[in-house]
Amino acid sequence: MTAFVVAAHYLRETFRNRFVIVFGVVQPGLYLVFFGPVFTGSGVGTWDVLVPGLLMQLALLTCGLTGFNIVFDHRFGVLERLRVTPASRFALLVGRVLKDAVLLLVQAAVLLALAAAFGLRASVPGMVAGLALVIVMALGLAALSYVAALTLGDELFPPVAGTAVVPLLLLSGALLPMEGAPAWLDVASQATPFRHVVDALRSLFAGSTEGVGQAVVGVALFLAVALPLATRVFSRENA
Repeated sequence: MTAFVVAAHYLRETFRNRFVIVFGVVQPGLYLVFFGPVFTGSGVGTWDVLVPGLLMQLALLTCGLTGFNIVFDHRFGVLERLRVTPASRFALLVGRVLKDAVLLLVQAAVLLALAAAFGLRASVPGMVAGLALVIVMALGLAALSYVAALTLGDELFPPVAGTAVVPLLLLSGALLPMEGAPAWLDVASQATPFRHVVDALRSLFAGSTEGVGQAVVGVALFLAVALPLATRVFSRENA
């Protein structure tokens, strides 16, 4: 229950500035507006192929870089003041992660509405199931972002996180399907949970369930590793 109270506190702060929501959707939105017509018009793929990739891009930008928030809290002593409150450190961490997931859900809904205006005609149950899969994956992604931020510190985290997002995005097959990639690149892509999530999203948007089970298992394992690791790092006295 405490985690939900913490999440509600952070969400109130976040939604006071609607620019945060809009800014998060800007980059995927620009791909949708400028890359989408070329992508679909050239026969490379359809909106059902492109939009799931843009959802992955949004998740990586929103939750993969959320560690910036805790970097500033750590620098200015906010984190240490929170640690002496009655709230458990696990609740403080989970509250942050839940806030990130809710923010991502709102941004994803905005992106899907924009995509529908451009021509996306996906299965509604498939989109709902796909969003649920992305949100669960985002919980683990946000947790690992906090791990990286607390481990690397305020000097190393920004360049490392900013650099890591690009290869993860490309390996996920978000912008172009990885089936035609060289064998070594395809293997590297299969080693990440993000590739399986993107493939499952494309299946779900098309009204299919192909590859969904594999993605669910991958995301569950990802979360099972990320959340305990983040809890341990977040609970360290000298973190």
